[in-house]
Amino acid sequence: MRAGRSAARAVVNLSRRISAAVSSREKGRQILMVKGHKIYVRHDRSKAPYRLSSPLIKKCIRVTLEIEGVDMPCEVSVLITGDDGIRELNEKFRDIDAPTDVISFPMLDFAPPGWSDPGAVVVEPGTGTVPLGEIVISAQRAFSQADEYGHSLERETAYLTIHSVLHLLGYDHTDNAQDKRLMRSREEKILKELGL
Repeated sequence: MRAGRSAARAVVNLSRRISAAVSSREKGRQILMVKGHKIYVRHDRSKAPYRLSSPLIKKCIRVTLEIEGVDMPCEVSVLITGDDGIRELNEKFRDIDAPTDVISFPMLDFAPPGWSDPGAVVVEPGTGTVPLGEIVISAQRAFSQADEYGHSLERETAYLTIHSVLHLLGYDHTDNAQDKRLMRSREEKILKELGL
């Protein structure tokens, strides 16, 4: 699911306040610089009874950006939470009082292949990165959907991450069947590249 830009800013600001309050040495918050990308993954220990693989999530983001031709350093934040945490965000920003598997909060408005539109790209002066946005994943949903669909947790985690990054890049699947097919074909291509 894709939420609006103002919701993204609110979530990113909230995430930054949470991150500032937590020591950068904390195990739950990890950063990886790949090709200049800043990728933050943190687990909300109070609301996520399960953990997902931070290295896998970072790899999925990096590969997705690479395949989509993103050639500028970007910043992406990922919050792993549980059904209660994602339900709260879903209600607050989308007026849907129910948990979901993943929510994307894009900072920029792209239309696929929007990355090639230089007018849509904004570089943060302090960091030199493009703030793509925030991804929130329900670890509980990832575990249950992996079981429900009969595949590995690794594949489900990768799918949810790729799906959400594509939303950050402007892909959508709610408006029409052609958009849905385009997004699904990109997801499958990236999963195949990852060997999943």
